[in-house]
Amino acid sequence: MAFRARHNKNSFGGAASLAALELCLCLFAQLCAAAQAGPPAAADMDEKGAELNGHRLELRGMEDTLAASQEQRRQIEAEIASIRADRAKLTAALLDATQNVNASEQKISETEARLDTLTGAEDAIKRSLASRRAVIAEVLASLQRMGRKPPPALLVTPEDMLAAIRTSMLLGSVLPQMRSETEALASDLSDLLQLRQSIAAERETLAAGVAKLRAERQRLSALIDARQSALSAAEQALGAERERALDLAKQAASLKDLIARMETEVAAAARGAAAARKADENRAMQPAPAPGMKTALAPFKDPARLAPATSFTETKGLLPFPVTGALQRGYGSQDGFGGTEKGLLIATRVEAIVSSPCDGWVVFAGPYRSYGQLLIVNAGQGYYIVLAGMDKINVNVGQFILAGEPVAVMGDGSVKTAAAIAIGAAQPILYVEFRKDGVAIDPGPWWVKPELQKVRG
Repeated sequence: MAFRARHNKNSFGGAASLAALELCLCLFAQLCAAAQAGPPAAADMDEKGAELNGHRLELRGMEDTLAASQEQRRQIEAEIASIRADRAKLTAALLDATQNVNASEQKISETEARLDTLTGAEDAIKRSLASRRAVIAEVLASLQRMGRKPPPALLVTPEDMLAAIRTSMLLGSVLPQMRSETEALASDLSDLLQLRQSIAAERETLAAGVAKLRAERQRLSALIDARQSALSAAEQALGAERERALDLAKQAASLKDLIARMETEVAAAARGAAAARKADENRAMQPAPAPGMKTALAPFKDPARLAPATSFTETKGLLPFPVTGALQRGYGSQDGFGGTEKGLLIATRVEAIVSSPCDGWVVFAGPYRSYGQLLIVNAGQGYYIVLAGMDKINVNVGQFILAGEPVAVMGDGSVKTAAAIAIGAAQPILYVEFRKDGVAIDPGPWWVKPELQKVRG
């Protein structure tokens, strides 16, 4: 028997090697099945106990979150109380909070994109493992059959030489393939483990980003309320003018008509238009700006300004985008109805913050036809900025706003504007249009260059 064992080892690579290979494949097959099926279910009592502990942890987490939220709100209220009397500080805080919200939204979008890529790679590896389970099962079945009926020993039973040669040929053809399958399986399982670790890390990053965004939005909302309450001393007169603006919106046949009616028939809009004309006249009498003004971004440095520090034409290449999002259609592209787009269509996140791209006076703020919530800003020199598709506008007609100052909030995409319907978008869509003397123009030359955006941020 000892001679037979030694002969088997020398003739066919050894039963120990086959057993080791079989054990290796069995382990990998079990790991593969575990990756697909997950951990086994616990007993009922253990499961109920774990569920109860989970509810306790969840309740404790909610209590901690509520306490942290209340403390955060107290800090925000203290901050607002300290700067409420100083308009410049309040405006600076608004601009800073808006930049923080936009930066958080951008980071969250990038994290979600990476998470989608990792999840897609994980699904691909799972499909690959599932597709090879049949091959691995066949190999394991062959090894089990060989274990029950081992190959004959040549010197003990020479009459079985033909069967031994056939077995040797079979093993010689199967073992390399088995080794290749084992190595590929091990590599895929290692990749799957790394992917799951990366996905867990990205999910933690996403959760932290969402929490930070929620805190920044809470601070921004409180700052906006403080700004508007300081501006709305004559609330009854403001309410009457708001009703008048809504009536004019129903009567106006076009944006050009709406702007003309607002600036002639609504006192607040008329005051804003007069202030814009006066700013243009004063600027015409002043010397030309220094050549280095644009690179120094001087027009946006003073948060206490009550009029644009420079003409709108001199802000080319300096204006920030009003929202963080993905451009769906640009100016001049096909609109799907045989015409061309007069503005930009930007897909945004749910409840994204919309900021003013320029200094100017609010001409109109409210619902208008198929535009949804519409905001029109008089930038001076006959230029107007149109923003549409928002869910809520938080500035008033006649109010002077700064570039980068928050003016509106996007919705969740459930209310469809004409722009969203035109491209079949499920997410919120912001429409941006630049107008000069009643005609839509290309806004491209005005947007800030990427390197200047970094300087401002």
